[in-house]
Amino acid sequence: MTDNEQQVAGLILAAGGGRRLGGRPKALLEHRGRLLVEHAVGVLRAAGCTRVHVVLGASAAAVRERARLDDCVLVDNPEWEQGMGTSLRAGLGSLAGTGVRAALVSLVDQPGIGAEAVARVLGAYDGESALVSAAYDGVRGHPVLFGAAHWAGIAETATGDQGARGYLKEHASAVRLVECGDVARPYDIDTEADLVHLE
Repeated sequence: MTDNEQQVAGLILAAGGGRRLGGRPKALLEHRGRLLVEHAVGVLRAAGCTRVHVVLGASAAAVRERARLDDCVLVDNPEWEQGMGTSLRAGLGSLAGTGVRAALVSLVDQPGIGAEAVARVLGAYDGESALVSAAYDGVRGHPVLFGAAHWAGIAETATGDQGARGYLKEHASAVRLVECGDVARPYDIDTEADLVHLE
């Protein structure tokens, strides 16, 4: 196990209720014979994240019941309806005191981003002050790696569906972009039309 693998935890934001999908929680959608949340965990593990925390919200009980999330830390976000920012705060909060020095954050509804892209972002980790983001043709996307030195600042500014966008904008000069457009496709599964991406 490399230093990066021990010091960086994977954090999957999987609390969304799928409002534009007729209220179908994204974590429970199927892709390649697995639930989307299981697929997301598999990607982080294949990329080298040995510790994975999963933030649940919409239909959390059903996700716990149906998804095979062995060896993951499951984090409940009772405020999930207020947006992704609350999930990011809950997830970072769950890592406090674990000895982890960075969080690699991925979204449950981006199955086009595989282990190769995640591993590139993980590989750019260089300590608690790291701010690393995958980029697609130069445009910032997910996953994003936040060194622990940034967690408090991100938690303060993460509101609504913005997540860490404001914080990253404010610290743009410190963000290291890792191009992943050659190995991943950063689409979201947000609407009925997006379901064509699921296999």
